Amino acid sequence: MNKVAIVTGAGSGIGRATAIALLQAGWQVALAGRREDALLASVQEAGDAGSRTLAVSTDVRDPASVKALFDKTRDTFGRLDLLFNNAGTGTPPVPLEDLTVEQWKNTVDINLTGAFLCTQEAFRLMKAQTPRGGRIINNGSISAHAPRPFTAPYTATKHAITGLTKATSLDGRAYDIACGQIDIGNAATDMTERMAQGILQPRGDMMVEPRMDVRHVADAIVQMASLPLEANVQFMTIMATKMPYIGRG
Repeated sequence: MNKVAIVTGAGSGIGRATAIALLQAGWQVALAGRREDALLASVQEAGDAGSRTLAVSTDVRDPASVKALFDKTRDTFGRLDLLFNNAGTGTPPVPLEDLTVEQWKNTVDINLTGAFLCTQEAFRLMKAQTPRGGRIINNGSISAHAPRPFTAPYTATKHAITGLTKATSLDGRAYDIACGQIDIGNAATDMTERMAQGILQPRGDMMVEPRMDVRHVADAIVQMASLPLEANVQFMTIMATKMPYIGRG
C-alpha cells in the first residue's frame, strides 16, 4: 500500500518540489494551498504520478478549511502517514516599527497557527487509524536560528515552530507519531529570486547570495519521511554551502 502525505503550500516552491518528489518515491499526496490553479499546475508538473494526487484548496488560517482538507484526505486515501507543514509567508522588508498589526497577525496566523491547526488534525487522524501513527515534518527555516534584517514576524514564527516541533514530538511519542523539523537556507525558488540580484545583509550592504537546487531540499524531506517510525530526524539543516549563515553578522 502506498503511503499517504499531505503537503501544505504545495502550489509553488519547496511545497511543489516536495510533493513531486514524494510522488516520484511512490507516495499518494494531498496537495494543499490557497490557489487551486497553482495546485493543479503542481499536479500537472508531476506527470503520470499526478494520478495519485488530491488537490484541495485550503486556507490554513481557517480551522474549518483545515478540517476539510484532512477529511478529504482520509476519505480519498484511507489514512495519513505524513504531514509536511510548509505553508508560510513573510512581510515586506521594512523597519520593524513600520509593520502593521495586520501584517504581524497574518504572518503568525499562516506560519504558526496554520501549522498548529494542521498538527491537531493530523494527531486526530493518526491516533485513530490502523496501523496507528505517522510523521509530521515542520519547515522551520534557517530563520528559526538566525534572522535576516527586517523580518521580525517571520523570525518570531519560525523560532516558535521549533517549540511546536519539540512539543509535538513529545506529545506524539505515546501514539507512534514522530515529529521533526527541516531548516532550509537559500533554496532556489521564486521566493528567493531576489537573492540572485542582491539582498540586504546585517551590516547594511547588499550582497548576492548563493542558492541551491530546490530538489536537494525535496530529496532530504523524502529521506526524513521514509524512515521507519522507530527512527526520527529531529532537526536537519540544509543550505547552500556558501551562503553567509555560519558567522552571519
